[in-house]
Amino acid sequence: MARNVVITGGGTGIGLAAAQAFAAAGDRVLLLGRRADVLDKAGVAGALTFAADLGTVQGARGAADFALDAFGGTVDVLVHSAGGLGAREPGGGDGGDPLDAVAHEWTANFRINTLTSVLLTEALRDHLAAPGGRVLFLSSIAALRGSGNGSYGGAKAALHPYTFDLAKALGPRGITVNAVAPGYVEETGFFGREMSEEEYGRRVGAIPTGRAGSPDDIAATLTWLASPAAGHVTAQIIQVNGGEERGR
Repeated sequence: MARNVVITGGGTGIGLAAAQAFAAAGDRVLLLGRRADVLDKAGVAGALTFAADLGTVQGARGAADFALDAFGGTVDVLVHSAGGLGAREPGGGDGGDPLDAVAHEWTANFRINTLTSVLLTEALRDHLAAPGGRVLFLSSIAALRGSGNGSYGGAKAALHPYTFDLAKALGPRGITVNAVAPGYVEETGFFGREMSEEEYGRRVGAIPTGRAGSPDDIAATLTWLASPAAGHVTAQIIQVNGGEERGR
């Protein structure tokens, strides 16, 4: 049977790859994101779109209401792929107290990587299919070993105890909750549009499998976790990084 699937950050990168995979399996898909034009250009066959800032209560509530109206009140699979680097968010200041920049980066990372997931989940948790519902978060290798400055990894790491607590709370209803932690993934906007050959070689050289990850790698794991085959897998942080977290 076709399922009702909601995917945040569904217009690009990992979210788009996941949306394409679920749609190809015959599921009904709703793409959420901040930029309506990006969602409209995603080109996922049959998918609905709704633009909102999920890091705000108003945005998350509006997206949840739209999803429930579109899907008849029930969501089967909720995939959280929205996120990014707080340092790229506007409003960081330009030369004032350096602590202002620190506060901005940490706050922005928490808002776009943690609150976007938590607020929408809380808005939809009573409407998840039971049994059989799935909640899937996108964490990061940075949550396990750091991200250079702590703020991005810290924001992703905040999803881990939430994953565990939510899995315990929703388990009696037959709903599973898991997080996937990618490492270096090509073909996304996260690492920027340009990378030197030296930097690329350094990143790939740290991965035991000898290659970068792809959005399809992560999407394949997400679709498996959403399948009946993974019905007894919950409260897990699944690493999909070619062994990068352990290193060579």
